[in-house]
Amino acid sequence: MTDPLTYPDVVQLAVPVFVAAIVIELVWITVKHRGGRYETWDAMTSLIMGAGNVASGIVLGFVAWGFFMVLWQMTPLDLGTSWWVVVVCFVLDDLRYYWVHRFGHRIRWVWASHVNHHSSQHYNLTTALRQTWTGTFTFMMVVRAPLILLGFHPAMVLFVGGLNLIYQFWIHTEAIGRLPRWVEAVMNTPSHHRVHHGRNPRYLDANYAGVFIVWDRMFGTFVPELDDEKPDYGLVQNLGTFNPLRVAFHEWIALFRDMVRPGLKFRDRLMYAVAPPGWSHDGSRDTSRTIKARHLARHPEESGSPGF
Repeated sequence: MTDPLTYPDVVQLAVPVFVAAIVIELVWITVKHRGGRYETWDAMTSLIMGAGNVASGIVLGFVAWGFFMVLWQMTPLDLGTSWWVVVVCFVLDDLRYYWVHRFGHRIRWVWASHVNHHSSQHYNLTTALRQTWTGTFTFMMVVRAPLILLGFHPAMVLFVGGLNLIYQFWIHTEAIGRLPRWVEAVMNTPSHHRVHHGRNPRYLDANYAGVFIVWDRMFGTFVPELDDEKPDYGLVQNLGTFNPLRVAFHEWIALFRDMVRPGLKFRDRLMYAVAPPGWSHDGSRDTSRTIKARHLARHPEESGSPGF
């Protein structure tokens, strides 16, 4: 159980591919005048956020790794490194990703870290690089604990997680329309993920999948992209800034300000951290559910349509 096991850092190896794909997409949009839009400062902010994510991983990566290795020393199980074990680990880790992603939209403490990924009002391949600097502080590493306790080596778990992230890069584009029906039925695609980044009431809190959209279909969070409703990208309340520090930390600051407001009960302070984004002790703010409900009240003809 203590034998060293290593896998390549596939995300680092994929960086040249990411850069090449961004250039190709940019050229395609420029030449064809369709398939998305680039805004210089927005793209630069996304690249800076990506670099900061790498730096935070270097500085804080030991926390998750140390936790995983403690679990590995505890478990009596070791499934080995056969190819089928890697495949099973990949599928189960994608299920893990679905739930972490869903928690990231339904628990404000986790949303404070994830929100930066949704802060761009554009949708192109640089948006995929707009990643968190504070993921370690959400403690979502604990959701990987069952995989390790079941006998998947921590190095393997991180390896398949890297493959998952690489897959998700290419779905951040408007240059690719819908794919064949069987692909759209099983896999996460640009069409499905455009919905996830939309701030339209219909599209809020949908399509959490990493690789397999079947999880959303199974757990009732799938919403299709409609031809007559283009996703409006960004946050319900957009930031209006390209400052990467504000992008990275604005929700953490707002969260702590809410938690220390005078005159609140302990339960209220706790709820500001663990309730869905938009929750307030006096009901003065909107959550995604209240936004959807208000939209339906204004448009009752949409009741029963996808997303409601």
